Amino acid sequence: MSQNGNGRIGSLDGLRGLAAGIVLIHHASLIAEPWMDPAGWALLTQSPLKLLLAGSEAVMVFFVLSGMVVALPALRPGFSWARYYPARLIRLYVPVIAALGAASLLVQLIPRDASTMPENSWMQDAQATSVSAGDVLSQMTLLRPNYPIDNVLWSLRWELFFSLLLPLYLWAALRIRRFAIPAAVLAVILMFVGRTTGESALAYLPVFLLGTLLAVRFADLQAWAERPRVRRALPWLAGVAGTLLIASWLARPITAGTIAADVLWALAGAGAALLVVLALVWPGAHRVLDARPMQWLGRVSFSLYLVHAPILASLCYLLGAEQWWLACLIGIPLSLVVARVFHALVERQAQDLARQAGTIGAALAERVQVRRVRAARRVALARAQ
Repeated sequence: MSQNGNGRIGSLDGLRGLAAGIVLIHHASLIAEPWMDPAGWALLTQSPLKLLLAGSEAVMVFFVLSGMVVALPALRPGFSWARYYPARLIRLYVPVIAALGAASLLVQLIPRDASTMPENSWMQDAQATSVSAGDVLSQMTLLRPNYPIDNVLWSLRWELFFSLLLPLYLWAALRIRRFAIPAAVLAVILMFVGRTTGESALAYLPVFLLGTLLAVRFADLQAWAERPRVRRALPWLAGVAGTLLIASWLARPITAGTIAADVLWALAGAGAALLVVLALVWPGAHRVLDARPMQWLGRVSFSLYLVHAPILASLCYLLGAEQWWLACLIGIPLSLVVARVFHALVERQAQDLARQAGTIGAALAERVQVRRVRAARRVALARAQ
């Protein structure tokens, strides 16, 4: 597995960066969609080209990655839950609050009239045209189902729930680790049930379990990938992973409006998990994902994810709906620049603050434990006397 200078798995950072870039392009394509010829849009979304625009599917990759990389440290000796919880919550909330504040400021500064945007478009349906203190505070909690000020925050809601439920995920994954493949199949089935019934928690939370299962079978993955037959099959598995990821789009002309569409949507979770496996063990993936541009994207991926949608939407309102192409032309590179600044000014500071909070939490837990031990000793001595 490829390691970067920080001791992290470099290929996973590259995969995270690639996924963030795809989400950025996906949202730019949603701005362009109302102005495109239907045949051209079908070519983009119902062919392998969809891999470049698979924003929702890229979020599933994020979920699998979180399920694995958040769980891995918890499996090591000396892991402290008292350190984990304050650090993890600060790591999530500080960038989210900063991004939401910046997005709210953009809504206040740039006039927005939804009627000027194409009917039933992403710009009209998913972007806030005004903000209030109550809106900002409620979306800041990450407990709402919708986030019009910065609509990518819908996925951070599930990241939060997974982070809080990590002990339960680990408990389950460790007990079913011998049956990881059947368990992964069950997770995909649960995703299908959630999609069909409209239960978002059931649709998305099992994706994290796929990553947690990879964490508890981490060493086995390395041994599996060393088999000559498996090594020869890895390029073909990349094709399978990509197909599973966008199968619901490729089959859309046939399955639209049927239960088969929900089945194929759930299979995107399996495709995302397989992509993470390939990023770990396939040398061909390492050559791409370890490249400097991918590593740079991986470094700023969380910041890019948080800041790009408000920038694209604000430019579209500022320049006018018919200048959508200019909004995208400016918005994509501008999002990358802002992400770099946001990473330096906010995300890195949040990381430092999270480490400090984790250290304090671990120290407090240690003090509590020492006091409990001393109290137990006093009780034992008193009984002995």
